[in-house]
Amino acid sequence: MAYRNIAAGLIIIATLGACGHNLGERALTGAGVGAAAGAVGTALVGGAVVTGATIGAAAGAVIGAVSDPNKIRLD
Repeated sequence: MAYRNIAAGLIIIATLGACGHNLGERALTGAGVGAAAGAVGTALVGGAVVTGATIGAAAGAVIGAVSDPNKIRLD
């Protein structure tokens, strides 16, 4: 149950901090959102939370870096 509370807090923090206009900022915020989503998803299915967060962060960073700021706005 504590993992769910921590995961919910991470989602809130990542959502509030999700902004960026240049490539580096978008990759960083994408990594944050991806890490939170990966941690929550893994916690819900009962896996290793750190592994899920790591994979989510990597995927989020790539998506944030390659996304067009004019089409996908994170702020």
